[in-house]
Amino acid sequence: MYDYILITPAKNEANNLPPVLASIISQTIVPKVWMIIDDGSTDTTPIILQEFQEKYSWIKSIRLPPHPWDISFHYSYVCNTGFQSIIDYCTENSIVYQYIGLLDADTEVNYDYFEKLLDIMHNDSSLGIVSGGIYHYIDGSLHWNDSNENLPAGTGRLWRKECFLNTGGYSVEPSPDSLSNVKAILRGWKIKKFKNIIAVERRMTGSAQGSWLGAEIDGETAYYLNFHPLLVGLNIFYRFVKPPYYTGVAFGYAYLSALFKQDKKINDEEIKYYYWHTRIREYFTHLTNFK
Repeated sequence: MYDYILITPAKNEANNLPPVLASIISQTIVPKVWMIIDDGSTDTTPIILQEFQEKYSWIKSIRLPPHPWDISFHYSYVCNTGFQSIIDYCTENSIVYQYIGLLDADTEVNYDYFEKLLDIMHNDSSLGIVSGGIYHYIDGSLHWNDSNENLPAGTGRLWRKECFLNTGGYSVEPSPDSLSNVKAILRGWKIKKFKNIIAVERRMTGSAQGSWLGAEIDGETAYYLNFHPLLVGLNIFYRFVKPPYYTGVAFGYAYLSALFKQDKKINDEEIKYYYWHTRIREYFTHLTNFK
């Protein structure tokens, strides 16, 4: 009842992969299969992966061929390919599992990280998606990343297999983890983040593309997903009151630019309705209960 499989997208992660690999190998419960998707790395990532595959039969990797690159859809494409590949591999080799995990190549986890999450899910069959708390080292101290306090993080997350399949797997869309959370909620699953179960990102979320570009992508995504204008305003306000403060400008500019150009929106009426109607009600209900 504690069998899980795990995927990790990786590109030019030679500096981060060794400690991340070590953190999974030392888990009290290791995955039945861990598939690492090499997205055309040009550093020593393929050499590192080959070394570990030779030592551990449950570590696998695939290397993606060149393909069109889109900053909004690229990550979800790589992960989706990984999930399809690992599920096919398990089917072909009669490997049984109950849970499916995603761990980014820059995220180390405590030695009992997955055992703790698996134990929680095993004891509560209504939980569809869980994660630990995401932390960063800042000035030598461990700090919790408090964004989306109650929602599972994108990295270090576990799906119950039934929930993963019931919600359509991993969408090739911007913000795929948020979409997975929404789909799970709409289908009656509980989702939760456990702050006391620790995962450490070796770089800040979004730092690979820079704060300004990351905020622009978030603004474009807000339009694409059909955010209610109040949600957009709250996002801009939140960004203005925490460093780096200028990301509020980038987010607002990108959202308004997409609005004026009447860019394409997601082709999913369920998601569009959620972000225009349901999400704003949830937010104000949470705010009222908090007070």
